[in-house]
Parts: sequence; structure tokens; C-alpha cells
Amino acid sequence: MTRLRIAAAVLNLTPLDWDGNQARIVAVLRAARDSGVSLLCLPELCLTGYGCEDAFHGTDVIAQAERVLEELLPETRGLVTCFGLPWLHHRSLLNAVAVVADGRVLGIVAKQHLAGDGIHYEPRWFKPWKPGVVTTTRFAGAELPLGDLLFEVGGIRFGFEICEDAWVAERPGSRLAAHGADLILNPSASHFAFGKLEVRHRFVIEGSRAFGCAYLYANLLGNEAGRAIYDGGAMIAAGGKLLAQGRRLHLAEWDLTSATIDVGTARLAQARSASFAPNLAEHPGLVRIAHAWPTAPVAPATVPTLEPWETAPRRKEEEFTRAVSLALFDYLRKSRARGFVVSLSGGCDSAAVVSLVGIMVRRALAERGDLGDVHSALATIRDPAAATAVLLTTIYQPTANSGQVTREAARQVAAAVGAKHLELDVDGLVRGYTAAVAQAIGRTPDWQTDDLALQNIQARARAPGAWMIANLEDKLLLATSNRSEAAVGYATMDGDTCGGLSPIAGIDKAFLRTWLHWLECHGPEGLGPIPALACITTQASTPELRPQAAAQQSEGDLMPFPVLDRIERLAIRDKLPPKRVLPQVQADFPQYSLADLRRWVERFFTLWCRNQWKRERFAPAFHLDDENLDPKTWCRFPILSGGFRRELAELDG
Repeated sequence: MTRLRIAAAVLNLTPLDWDGNQARIVAVLRAARDSGVSLLCLPELCLTGYGCEDAFHGTDVIAQAERVLEELLPETRGLVTCFGLPWLHHRSLLNAVAVVADGRVLGIVAKQHLAGDGIHYEPRWFKPWKPGVVTTTRFAGAELPLGDLLFEVGGIRFGFEICEDAWVAERPGSRLAAHGADLILNPSASHFAFGKLEVRHRFVIEGSRAFGCAYLYANLLGNEAGRAIYDGGAMIAAGGKLLAQGRRLHLAEWDLTSATIDVGTARLAQARSASFAPNLAEHPGLVRIAHAWPTAPVAPATVPTLEPWETAPRRKEEEFTRAVSLALFDYLRKSRARGFVVSLSGGCDSAAVVSLVGIMVRRALAERGDLGDVHSALATIRDPAAATAVLLTTIYQPTANSGQVTREAARQVAAAVGAKHLELDVDGLVRGYTAAVAQAIGRTPDWQTDDLALQNIQARARAPGAWMIANLEDKLLLATSNRSEAAVGYATMDGDTCGGLSPIAGIDKAFLRTWLHWLECHGPEGLGPIPALACITTQASTPELRPQAAAQQSEGDLMPFPVLDRIERLAIRDKLPPKRVLPQVQADFPQYSLADLRRWVERFFTLWCRNQWKRERFAPAFHLDDENLDPKTWCRFPILSGGFRRELAELDG
């Protein structure tokens, strides 16, 4: 019987960071060897980073990846491992994996199914490899096999499903299993999205059962290139059982998940299976070499356990908190900014952004010990409030229409997380702009005829001061727009949309309100609540841009946010026309009149079309949901369109 210690690595990489990525890979290789691992799987495209975009088309990127591979070979002594990299063959760029055993490259495996929808754009850069095709290529002066390969190293057979290969109906693993594979390796770059973990569990665990072998899944971690968040979560399964699983959404540079598999027992179980149909012809891409595997000791039976937060009743709130705080932490250190600036209005959205930054600081200190790699002044600071005061500046910018409630709420939220809080009255700027425009056009704008313009000038007057403070402090200005408002353009361009990053643009307003209540009363596992948020959760949402006598509320301007979010899913995700959306929202929201629901459906479709140009201009946002509205990663819509005029007319039919 052959027992083998195998491991999956999780890496927090940065595209084109050759030295940094190499250092992380070296660290995980050494940790694997020191812990008795014999076979290690690294994530997809780990040498370059996954999110290199059109830089993949540069010849120097390909050359640098090969150079780094050559430099890493001495670090693989005693290990069998794989390195993901772009590989050029016959004028075709391949998403490939180089398999290395004890310092020697054995062959290059090419990805067969490319991810080309939503946030993924692989067919723009890579060509898919055809199943069953095997040829040769050259590396460092030697000829190597390339293509659809199965490796037999020291009598152990293993092959690959590279990320998307495992998400399709015709999985390569079934063919590899028929040719006697003992192990399937899956180097992945699988982005985070709500609910996605369950899908991964299914293909890993079910793959190990259906293929009758061990299955090893490795993934990226963190905010690699700006928008996508990778949650890690390595897994090892065998015979339909999960043997080991790694941490998710943590702040470490790398992680290692290992388990001992019994190859001999698995082979006997497969031989006894009446449903197993072996392919008795030899695999055309078999690469066979001699290798002495150390026999792993018998491992005690263990049951993989989730982290406490993953079993919490409000798991989506926990995932959202950890995903966005991780993304903010990586964006901050990888952009080399010295902190964040937030225009804190005293309302729901900006309070959510400020709270997430505060949580980011608390998590970083708890998980990493210090923040010296973000800001040298933080190398010796261990107190979260003191660290937040260095990293986060908040600004309350009132006009004549702002109230004492939001002023005090902004102060309380800033104090609760420890931010440096400033107040900058911009009413003089608003009056100055209005007077200058009045002189130019020969009349004074008034609320009866110029409502929208008078609202927008207040929001826009806040932008220059916020940008200036961000520039003075060398910090990144965060925008505070959310997904619901993006859907209908309920945001002032060059006003509340100002910023270099929009951390909550991928999440809807209804969830944000629910999340703030949860954060006020419970908070993330191990960190606890922020009770001061009661000053936010007890308010009705208002932009405070009309005179206070108007008692302006966001839902009064638009519609109830749960209704808006439901219409958005039906219209944009499900692509339903207005006449099919209306009866569904009527069934979902019987408390509202048909006349109101019809008006809101019409308003949504009209505003959606009118405001695509705004969505095109929003600052980069984090990808949290595989149904989002970001035109750069998921939901493309024409800037100019017919505006659903015929479809809306059908509501009267």
C-alpha cells in the first residue's frame, strides 16, 4: 500500500510582481517540504498572477515567466509540484501548468476549457487545448511533452483539471480516471461570489467519488488585481469524502492544506466497483518516470471543520464583511497608498464603508500582528483605534440642507472606529457656484424649476475638498455608491461617485441596511459589534440635498429598495420585459398597489437605460455577486438604446 502526503497551496499574488510572487512560492515550497509533503499543487498562473489582462500578450511576460520557473527549480528538491504559467506554442498562447519533480520539468499541461463569461476573459488571451492531443515543446534546451498529459511518477498516476475544466460537463477527470489516475490536481483562480463555495465542494467531493481517486484543489487568495476577490479555501477529497479544507478569506500571504491519501486502498476500491469502466489502451500522453516516494505515516482519521464564522447563522453577512475587508487591505498595500479618505455623510452607505475600513484594521492587527507593510508609522502600533487614526480620514461636509442628526451620526461613527474626523462646511462653495451660474444665465435657479441641478451642485461641491485632503495625505479616496443606486443612476457623477475605489458598489442597499443592523448588534465572529451604528440604523435613508422642509427620503425619490432590488434581478439578471416583471413583483409585494408597482417598474426601466453611462464611469468595484451590474466585469448594456419604449407601452395592453 502506498500512502502519500499531498498538499494544496493558497497564494496571495499580484500580477507581474515577479520577485514578490516568487518569494511567496518559495516560502510555501519550503513549508511543504518541512512538513513532510511529497506532492504539492500551486494555484493557476501562479508565476505571473492570474489577472495580467492584455499584458499576457507581451513577449517579455512569457519570457519572464519561463525565467522564474527556471529559478524556482532548485527549490523543488524532494517535491513533485506544478507551476501555472502562460506558454507559447505554434503562435498560440496557452494557460498551462509545468509539472516538476525534484528540480526537473517533466512536461507542460494545457488548459482545455477557458473561462470566458462575466468577470473572466480568458479567450481574449489564451487558446483552448483539444483533448487527446499531445506534442512536444522546448524549455531550457530540452524537449518536453506538451498537451493532454497523464503523469506516472514513481508508480503514482496523476493528471489535471485546470480550474474551468472542472466546471464543464465533459470533465477531463473522467478520461484521466479511466486511464488509472490516482490523483487529480486542480490549480485554480476561482473568484469569490456569494454561494459559490457549495458548488466547489460538490465538484471536488463528487469528482473524488466519481473518478475513484483523490482530488486536490488549490486556489488564489485576496484582491489580486483590483476587482476580483479570491477566497482561498483549498480542499483535498478522496472516495467521496472531504479529507481536509483550508481557511477562507484570511489575510495571510499564503496557506498550506495537507492530507495523507492511501493510493493502494483507493485502487482496490475502484477495482471492486462494477461501474468502473477502464480504458485498457494506454493514455496517449502518458509521461512515466522513476521516482522514490517517501511513505507517509498512517494519519489519524480527522473530520474537516469549518471556521466558526462559516457556521454562523448570518453567513452572508460574515462573508461580506471578510471579503470586503480583505479586498480593502490588499488594495491598500498593493496600491501603495497611505490610507483611505471617506466623505462621511452620516448616512447608511458612507457609514458602511467606514465600518469596513475599521474592521480591516482590526482584522489585520489580529491576524498579522502589525500594519508595518502598509504604513511604516504603524509598525509598532497595536491598538486598532490608534492605527485607524493613521489610516482613515473621514470628512463631514454640510450644506444649508444638512441636519444635526447626520452631523452627530458622522462624528459617532468616526469615533467608534477611531478615524481622524474633519468637518468642512461647503455651503459657501454651493452659494458661490449658484451665484456665478445665475450671473452667467441671467436668472437665479430655484427649487420649483431647477430641483435636480440644485441637488447635484451640493454633491459636486464636496468632491474637490475630499480629493484635496486625499492628495495632501497621500491616501485613496473611497466612493460610497451602492448597487441599487447604480442601477437607476441615483448618484451624482463627480459628487458621491468620486473616488479611486468603490467598495460597496457591488452590493444592494437592502442588504447594506440589514448588514448594518447586524453589525450594530452582533458583528463578525471574533470581532464583535459596533453599537454606535444605532445612530445610522434608526434613520431613514436621505441624501439631504433638498431643503429640510421637504423631508427628502431616498425611497420617496425612487421606490422601496427591496422592490427596486427585485425588479433589478428580474429585469437585468433574468432579462424579463416589463410586462413579465410587473406580475412577479405584484406577487412578491402585495402590500403595494398595482398602480404604484407599475409606476416603479416603468421608473426602473427608464432610469436603467438613461444611466448606463454612469455605470461605465464608476470607480473600480469589488466583485461580490455573479449577478452584478459592473459593465467592466459582468453586465454589459449599450450606453445608447431604445429605452424599452415599446416594452413599457405593453404594460398598458
